[in-house]
Amino acid sequence: MSYQVIARKYRPQRFADVVGQEHVTQTLANAIAGGRIAHAYLFCGPRGTGKTTIARIFAKCLNCTGGPRVDFPLDDPKAVEIAEGRAIDVLEIDGASNNGVEQVRELRETVKYAPASSKFKIYIIDEVHMLSTQAFNALLKTLEEPPAHVKFFFATTDPEKVLLTILSRCQRFDLRRIPTALISQHLEYIARQEKVDVDPDALHAIARGADGGLRDAESALDQLISFCGTKIVEADVLSMFGLTARRQVLGLALAILNGDAAAALRELNELSRHGKDLGRLLSDLLNHFRNLLLFQVSQGDLSLLEVSESEVASLKEQSALAETDALTRVMDVLTEAEGRLRDAASKKIFVEVVLLRAIQARNAVSIDAVLAKLQQLRGNSGGNSGGNLGETKPAVAASPAAASAKAQPARATVAEPSPAPPAKATQACIDPATPAVAATAAHGTVDLAGLWTSLVEAAGRASSFTRSYLIEAHPVALENQLLTIGFDPEFAEHIELVNNAKTHALLQTKLQELGQPGTRIKFIKAERPAGRSTAAAAALVSATILNSPAPPMTAATAVAREKPATAPASIGDFKNDPLIQKALEIFKGQIVEVRA
Repeated sequence: MSYQVIARKYRPQRFADVVGQEHVTQTLANAIAGGRIAHAYLFCGPRGTGKTTIARIFAKCLNCTGGPRVDFPLDDPKAVEIAEGRAIDVLEIDGASNNGVEQVRELRETVKYAPASSKFKIYIIDEVHMLSTQAFNALLKTLEEPPAHVKFFFATTDPEKVLLTILSRCQRFDLRRIPTALISQHLEYIARQEKVDVDPDALHAIARGADGGLRDAESALDQLISFCGTKIVEADVLSMFGLTARRQVLGLALAILNGDAAAALRELNELSRHGKDLGRLLSDLLNHFRNLLLFQVSQGDLSLLEVSESEVASLKEQSALAETDALTRVMDVLTEAEGRLRDAASKKIFVEVVLLRAIQARNAVSIDAVLAKLQQLRGNSGGNSGGNLGETKPAVAASPAAASAKAQPARATVAEPSPAPPAKATQACIDPATPAVAATAAHGTVDLAGLWTSLVEAAGRASSFTRSYLIEAHPVALENQLLTIGFDPEFAEHIELVNNAKTHALLQTKLQELGQPGTRIKFIKAERPAGRSTAAAAALVSATILNSPAPPMTAATAVAREKPATAPASIGDFKNDPLIQKALEIFKGQIVEVRA
């Protein structure tokens, strides 16, 4: 007798022999037992999961001697005829090569005739999605109201291409990918029957490479027996199919979690040198990080994972090395790379970059953590206005001796406004709670400059981020209870950052406290009027008046007030500030430009 491949030799002959599709086989068995047999069935699923096999077993159950019955004997003549493909009442049709309307017309003519020797005439159409639209339409009427002796069994790997009018006339069963553990068990059974010694790690590698398809796994085992003889180890499987050893995947993942770029690149170079499939490597790496994430989120629930016992210890060890957010970021990088790998000209270089990006994603700090750290720094700095990020201090031009005696370097140099502000506006800047603004409003006029300075300071005490944007703005007009705020074209992008409900509510609240209840806010792009002082300068001067004790009036101070400093502080001055150094360390940044 000629040699028969393992996939055919060990093909299931009963529903009980089918691996991993109990949700389908049990339903069909119950339908046979209850006499609820439909006229058309559609079996969907990936390749090698048992679609055509289940259709043949179903045909045996219907046409066996004394059927329909589930527990038919394997040596029943009718069952043997169907298994060997010579039953004249069970017709298997290849939908890929018989996809025209002419073949369907012939089928419609043959369904009229009663079965020759069986109870039912059964048509098994494989890859039914390959039928043309005209062929589907020609089949509709026959499929909806076939003779009582006719049954249709369809199988397809792509149910989305089957017309909805066909799907609505069938009972649909979706077959799923078979778990790795079940494939390993079935391969172990076959190996015992074939008297072949297969290492457990080799069985797991074959099952992992089959990607849920039992037929693929059986074909791989058949090929390995021809290659290795009666002794198969994991190294044979890996070398033949270009797979990566599980320990190597775990080692690569550990290098990413530890941030060890050199170890990750060395491991990748070793795998590439031995001809491993880099696409499969990325897929295995992504699956491992998925297992880590599920293990961490489920607090060690192994029922959600398909892992061997040797991998559980690695999952426990590695899940403690990273938070859930870090694992998610690494998975985002690997998922994006998996889709782009096929278009890469140099796959090795592409994967090297991916591993470096994954390490960076592992070490990245979320924006929430950065904000929390900044808030902590702001709290630790106490009430000192010089201790907060975003606050600045005007530098006073004095004698060289006085300048060198300062404990803190100047953070910014601010020029005083050229026009002298009115007395009421100055009073409003010194104390926002004063009734100066309200008094002017009662007479029908408002000191817009004083109101704006008070508003910036009041909003800054509530939100330092809002203040950091408003100091670059300027008031345009206050008419009909509408305050129009302008940004220079240079800072126009700030409009999108402040034009939101939260900022509007904050400013309206502060305006009400300043004696302007019911005032609405509008942000626009507008040039700053010539000669008007910058909002930043006004805010900085006001912040200094509010938060700092008045310095003694000296001759140097008087000279400095008469002749404002115009030279901005240097980058070196900022680099020496300990708080800014801490901010640069947190953000991994550098000072590019210092603006007056």
